[in-house]
Amino acid sequence: MMTGVPKVLALPPERPIRVVLDTNVVMALWHFCDTKLLVLKQWAESDAVCLLSDTACLGELGRVLAYRQFAIPPERQEEHLADYQKRIQLQPQVEADQADALTKLPRCGDRDDQKFIELAVRAQAKLLVSRDKLVLKLARRRELRDQLLIVTPERLQQLLEQG
Repeated sequence: MMTGVPKVLALPPERPIRVVLDTNVVMALWHFCDTKLLVLKQWAESDAVCLLSDTACLGELGRVLAYRQFAIPPERQEEHLADYQKRIQLQPQVEADQADALTKLPRCGDRDDQKFIELAVRAQAKLLVSRDKLVLKLARRRELRDQLLIVTPERLQQLLEQG
């Protein structure tokens, strides 16, 4: 359960919705094929969504796919990464004029996850989907709350099922 997030949540009305998925969500949807998130996966693959990523976030996905505990053969790792790259709109790296604004963002307790916050703000995403508690904690920060909805995949699945 997410604390500090309003109990009444609604998806942004614009279509396609600009969405950033944390690596843990990408893995849940496309590698582990979490059946509890089937509606979310179908939605993420639909025209209602514009998935956003950048080279830093894709680099993390590549590293996670190579974790020994997942035992994913190298050729399958490459397939997963290529498949995800086809789904996303690749965002450019930080421009000089954006760098100052990004330093003013709330800091994630896990520096490795700050890139997802920065990507979401820089790319004007409306949703950031993560299971990371330190990312979710930022959902209640005023500096982000008005421009970005940060939710778990389970909560987003509930919103999608409610219509």
